[in-house]
Amino acid sequence: MNSITVYTTTRCPYCVMLKNYLSEQGLPYKEVNVERDPGLMQKLVNTTGQMGVPQTEVNGKWVIGYDPASIMSAMK
Repeated sequence: MNSITVYTTTRCPYCVMLKNYLSEQGLPYKEVNVERDPGLMQKLVNTTGQMGVPQTEVNGKWVIGYDPASIMSAMK
């Protein structure tokens, strides 16, 4: 079973595209909105070194931005 967590903000068009993509692929995921939790955003930046969203953790691997190909390859 794949573990997919998508870190998003409220007004991020790429976040919406990514969530739609995962849904279309039938892939269950957990969404974490970091906009409402500055501490969580800081933890994310400390972990990946990236400020932007979406950031997706797939089975312990990080994919930055809207990158369906990398998400699919992280699941293999």
